[in-house]
Amino acid sequence: MAKLVATIEPREVCCPSVLASPLDSTQAADLARGFTALADPVRLRVLSILNAAPDGEVCVCEFVGQLGKSQPTISHHLKILSAAGLVAGDRRGKWVWYSLNRERLADLQAALQPSG
Repeated sequence: MAKLVATIEPREVCCPSVLASPLDSTQAADLARGFTALADPVRLRVLSILNAAPDGEVCVCEFVGQLGKSQPTISHHLKILSAAGLVAGDRRGKWVWYSLNRERLADLQAALQPSG
């Protein structure tokens, strides 16, 4: 499996590190939404497929064969990833092409970095 975080550049994030200072309830809820979306093997595989895509995007139809899951199951997982801001979809005709939201992934990664 390709390392997802290897290609994500650190940047100034919207949320502080959970290790740097106490989070307010809004920050905690936002981070929890992202981490909850990551807490599933199928969704992690979706992210790794998107990260490895040569053009940076994958048609929804391509996930069925790669994941061995039904189209409704894949749509369910993509909906969760999209709601968490981790992927974005671009409808082209009857198909949707998905790509990673690298900024959101970087925010989640940075939230776990120790301060100092």
